[in-house]
Amino acid sequence: MNKLPQITLAFWVMKICATTLGETAGDLLSMTLNVGYAISSMILISVFVLTLITQLFSRTYNPVLYWIVILSTSTAGTTMSDFMDRTLGLGYATGSMILIAILLAIFAAWRLSGDSLNVNKIHSFRGEMFYWMAILFSNTLGTALGDYLADDSGLGFAGGALFIGATIAVVVLLKYFTRISSVLLFWAAFVLTRPFGATLGDFLTKPHEKGGLDFGTIGSSAVLAGILLVMIIGATYAQRKFGRQALAEPS
Repeated sequence: MNKLPQITLAFWVMKICATTLGETAGDLLSMTLNVGYAISSMILISVFVLTLITQLFSRTYNPVLYWIVILSTSTAGTTMSDFMDRTLGLGYATGSMILIAILLAIFAAWRLSGDSLNVNKIHSFRGEMFYWMAILFSNTLGTALGDYLADDSGLGFAGGALFIGATIAVVVLLKYFTRISSVLLFWAAFVLTRPFGATLGDFLTKPHEKGGLDFGTIGSSAVLAGILLVMIIGATYAQRKFGRQALAEPS
């Protein structure tokens, strides 16, 4: 049984909310609370591992559990990227290149394993493991790319978000007006929504003099968590309604 959600507009809205919340919550832990990147990474990766194990051994799709894992990959990815780029001193460009190489290696191993990269056809434990590893490193890569666009490219936070948003729009047009593989375009959009969330998170939290809205990590995280919670409740209700309808249908 496929334990992953259907890819709809609501999915992408929730994905952007979760990744943006991952950016602001990760910064809240590592910077605002002054925990540090290394310790924050260990804490959030541990949370990711625990939630992932629960997801892997779940027998059905659970919207609450699924989006908790997505959120944990986003927060872990934020601190992992910051640890590589800042604590280790690799910089955004070098860190991004390393993460791109890791992500490509994951996709190559996934394809060679014989499992489908199509998220609508993931029915095995191994396929789901590849899926979540790809998500973790795509979110980590997205943070590094978002920071690069916001800080090093000269675009700023708003400019970076607009650039990534325009790139995502191009991917959408390619899906509907070309014959390019839907699987390839899905993963391209999935990777791109992370830097979009990263730059959007920076735009919400950074002070006015740095081009942000100065909502702070606490205020931004609270608002995003509220939006995501409402949408998860809606998804849970829809899932239960669908389950009841399926049971009521004659076999």
